Order: sequence, then C-alpha cells, then structure tokens
Amino acid sequence: MIKPDVLELPVGVRLVYLAEGGANIIYRFVTDLACVPLKLHGKVLRLRKETTSAIPYRDTSRSFDRVIRPLFEPDELVDQELVRLPAGLVLRCNEHLRVAEREHQRPKKRHGVYLSATEPFGLLITDMTTFGDPTVATLAELKPKWLLQSPSAPVNARRCRTCALREMKNEEARLAGLAGQESFCPLDLVSDKFEHVLRATRFIQGCKDPMLLARVLYHNRTLLKLQSHQRAMKEVGLRGPPAHSREMSLAMTLRDCTMFIKMPHDGSIPDIRLGDLDLKTTTGGKAQYWLELEKRLVYEGWYSATHSSQIDIDSECALGRISPTS
Repeated sequence: MIKPDVLELPVGVRLVYLAEGGANIIYRFVTDLACVPLKLHGKVLRLRKETTSAIPYRDTSRSFDRVIRPLFEPDELVDQELVRLPAGLVLRCNEHLRVAEREHQRPKKRHGVYLSATEPFGLLITDMTTFGDPTVATLAELKPKWLLQSPSAPVNARRCRTCALREMKNEEARLAGLAGQESFCPLDLVSDKFEHVLRATRFIQGCKDPMLLARVLYHNRTLLKLQSHQRAMKEVGLRGPPAHSREMSLAMTLRDCTMFIKMPHDGSIPDIRLGDLDLKTTTGGKAQYWLELEKRLVYEGWYSATHSSQIDIDSECALGRISPTS
C-alpha cells in the first residue's frame, strides 16, 4: 500500500508558544487566519529541540503508529501526526525564544536550548488544553505510573514502586534542604473501593471537584487497559528482557505516560486520553539508571518501609494502609 503524503503546514501559519519540556516545545495555532486549514483545528504543534538524546520525529511517529496505537482505541490517545514544516518556521521560532529569554518570559532552566534546525517535521497532537475557553471545561492531569507492584519488590513490601521511589527522593530532598512532594498512590486509582479513588483525587493537578473526578476515574476503562498492558509487560525491575531491548522500552513507557481528563462544565462526557507515549530510549545510561534505582529501592529498604526516614512518616501508599496481620 502506498503511504499517503505527509501533511504540510501552510507557509503563512502563525504560532504562539504554549509550553515546553526538556525535549519538545508545544505551540498553538493562531486560528483567526484564513490560512489555517480545518485539519489543524483542535490540534497543537509539537516541535523538537536540539538535544543529545533527540530522536527524529519520523522515527517517533513510526514507533507510535506501530507500537502504541494498536494498544488503545483512538479516543483513548492524545493522537499525533507527522507534519512537514515550511522553510524558515523553526528559525523564526528560535528567534522568538531568544527574545523571550531576554525579556524573562521563558523559564530560566530552559534557556540556551533551541529547536532543531535540521528536523524537517513537527507533530500535530490533540489539543487537550482549555486555552480556547477555560470556562467551558476543566483539565485535570496525572501520571498513573506503576498501577501494579514491581516484580522485584519483596513479598512483605509496605510500599508500591511509585510510593517507595517518592519517599526515597523526598529523603534526598530533605538532606539537601529542599521540600519533598506529596502525591497519590497509583494503586488507589485502580482500586475496587471508591473511597480509595476519591482519596487519590486530592493530589491530582487541575482537579476542581474531587468527587466528580473520582466518579470519572472509578473503574475507568482506559486506566484499567493501561494496567492490563503493564501486567502483560511485567518483566521489569531486576529481571526481565535485556535492558536495551524494545520490550523494556515499551514497559517503561507504559509506566511513565500522562492521563489528561477534560471535563466539560455542561456535564457532557469527559474526554480522557493518554499522552507522553513516545517510546523511552534505553540509551545514554537510562537503562542502567533504571536498574540501579530498583536495586536501591530493594536493598535500602524503601519497599519494605524499613529505611530510617520512613519509620515515623504517614505514607499515602495503599500497601502501607494494610495491616501486616490482615
């Protein structure tokens, strides 16, 4: 079958900076121009930065289509589509980034890193923001992380993988004179007990109505499907496929995605999608980092909650709330 031509952005398209992470910058389209085709409505544009670990967008798009897309229904994913960029667009965006730095309008930690001038493509992704009219809908987002315990955890574990890691990092922050973080236990998100799901919503970014959000998340099909895929890709931790394998890459990707929940104020059906599903790279020491992290969680007592810093703390972990004798 002949692959259809890649969509091309119009030469006159105008972009406005929306947000950025370590590897990409997100732009929205100025939609009051006649040159913005219908194809771009409901989309934002993701552009790649020039970083040492950067993966060309053609490869990113191919992996998404072949590996991620078959795992979920279309309405469960923040979709992405390869789009060819017009000449000069990236150069203009980079100049705007430099101006933003001079005017203190770009996050300081992002200064000095700009868009790749050799990347010919961008990615059109589903717009899950409420930028158009925040009075119409509320956007909540969360990292489901590990919805199942790590197979490396000891049988008497008192912390799930996510909570064990958070408590370890909080202790490191405390020793550095910094504040720690609080968050939900992922096991609560997929609990059969509604009150556990409700407990988790207290920590979810953008949540305005914990009871309503809990109803949306309780027995949510997308969360349960994600958990099912994590269960299928269970050979992680200290054993499993080779650290640099595609299997390990997918397993860790499924444990570090983001769920976006756009809830209309008129009571209509929420739009719930998973994003941040680019396949994790295992290069550059990342695979070894995962392995060393798991060793620390096991051997320093973070899973079993026997580390000295865990003795007198109140943990959000669902495993920590279960009586050892039950």
